[in-house]
Amino acid sequence: MLIPGKPVKHGAGADPSLSPQQAREVLRDRARQAEQEVIGVTMASMDELTLLSNRHGFTSLAQLGLETCQRLEIPATLLFFDLDNFKHINYLYGRAEGDDALKTFADVLRIAFRESDVIGRLGDDEFVALLTGSSAVELSAIKARLEEILDERNATMRRGYDIRFCIGQVEFDPLHHSIDELLIEAERALHP
Repeated sequence: MLIPGKPVKHGAGADPSLSPQQAREVLRDRARQAEQEVIGVTMASMDELTLLSNRHGFTSLAQLGLETCQRLEIPATLLFFDLDNFKHINYLYGRAEGDDALKTFADVLRIAFRESDVIGRLGDDEFVALLTGSSAVELSAIKARLEEILDERNATMRRGYDIRFCIGQVEFDPLHHSIDELLIEAERALHP
């Protein structure tokens, strides 16, 4: 055990056949392995294109957020976004342009929401945001804010199309909702 002010005995608990230089190399190798494992876990829960959480990462983080909201007895709301005419963009302008549209929308979500909110891309053109500490929000105000940011981006990019979206909302009920149930309800609210 390390005790402040007490000298460390070199070699205590270590392989006595290793020199101090070799021991440092072993420690560096272990640190690199740990770094690679952390990077692997991060990449497995992140959408490679948008750098938002993917479905797996989002559900894990959102479930933790919901558990915290439940424990603190504070509200949460899930917003579900679907890009309008995304297949049309891919068809007319190509997959690379479709990817740019997805990245642009992801950036807009990052700008518009708080760091404490959990944002993710579920797949294709579907995005979600879990607003912790927020009960039902005024969708028209959220939509207007996002459209304002998108309008700036659309004007700057000068594409042959504008990025548009629809939005659904479900308020968290701790007695009846897991994150999976919230996702199902939010998608239903988006596409009644």
